[in-house]
Amino acid sequence: MTKKTGTTTRRDFIKSAVSGAGALMLPAFLLEAEDLQKNKQKILKIQKSAKIDPNFEPPYLKLHQSGELKKRAEELWNMMEECRLCPRECGARRLKGDEGFCHASSKLEISSSHPHYGEETPLVGTRGSGTIFLTNCNLRCVFCINWEVNHKGIGRVESINSFAKMMIKLQKIGCHNINIVTPTHYSPHILMGLDAAAGQGLRVPLVYNTSGWERMEVLKKLDGIVDIYLPDFKYADNKMAEKYSSGADTYPEVTKKALLEMQRQAGTAKAAKDGLMYRGLMIRHLVLPNRVSGTKQVLEWIAKNLPKDTFLNIMSQYTPVYKAPKYPKIARRITRDEYNETLKWAKEAGLTNAHAQRIPI
Repeated sequence: MTKKTGTTTRRDFIKSAVSGAGALMLPAFLLEAEDLQKNKQKILKIQKSAKIDPNFEPPYLKLHQSGELKKRAEELWNMMEECRLCPRECGARRLKGDEGFCHASSKLEISSSHPHYGEETPLVGTRGSGTIFLTNCNLRCVFCINWEVNHKGIGRVESINSFAKMMIKLQKIGCHNINIVTPTHYSPHILMGLDAAAGQGLRVPLVYNTSGWERMEVLKKLDGIVDIYLPDFKYADNKMAEKYSSGADTYPEVTKKALLEMQRQAGTAKAAKDGLMYRGLMIRHLVLPNRVSGTKQVLEWIAKNLPKDTFLNIMSQYTPVYKAPKYPKIARRITRDEYNETLKWAKEAGLTNAHAQRIPI
């Protein structure tokens, strides 16, 4: 991974980030008519490659056209002066090259981008979810399955323009959406990349694949931009969150508020006639051994505060990796009995759109 060195100013970053975007960043009246027509034809060709309902239009397109998308990206960018993008509000001077608690500076680092077939069925469809894995993480769980990327920061520095091209490429090969994984600490970069990609013909839904631990101020800047929220709801108990997620004792309180805001913005997720998801809130809950995640309380809160048909993926694949073997209560996989009691709790809570993953135990 390329480490972050030196000082990056907001002006320098924006100048370098959009290098190569060229005519797409210029007002139309500065383009020759012939070039403008070619550009329109190119964009139309890219848009037709999307394997989605042709009548779907993501709301971020209007914000791109009005300039609002770029404006909000710059507002988020300014939050990195003394970083307050996530609930830790660590105050790192990321624009000066410093790293935050998440180990990210102002440089965008990406681990990989490819069609992903392991996500929820309405996101995967037949051509995969266009997934872009960002490096580093603000939550830093001791049992992180992607610890090489999220803790060790294995990835590469990319410009905003190359980020946008990744999105366009994923759409061209038929992915049904753009799925940004671990987005919180890179939210300014995501909006900048989305703005550039929208100008190049992007029109598939944007999936915000998050730990759920999000600041309200940041979430409100994503209103009308994110089509599908895909948050975790990891813990019901602040002591468990503090112990297993690097001191994040505000996790339950903050995440509950975040889920309510995501529901307000995107609504209840329901697959369309083509089987794909275009909008809505889809919650994930990973069942941990010995009831560490407080699953019963999580399910009861969802049933009480969100629609009963909220899309909920009850995940059974917990594996004690990274530092988990050092913690006795989570040093093993869950049992069949533990998972079956989870399904019973979901039924008792009245949740009607809970998706179960059976495990071979």
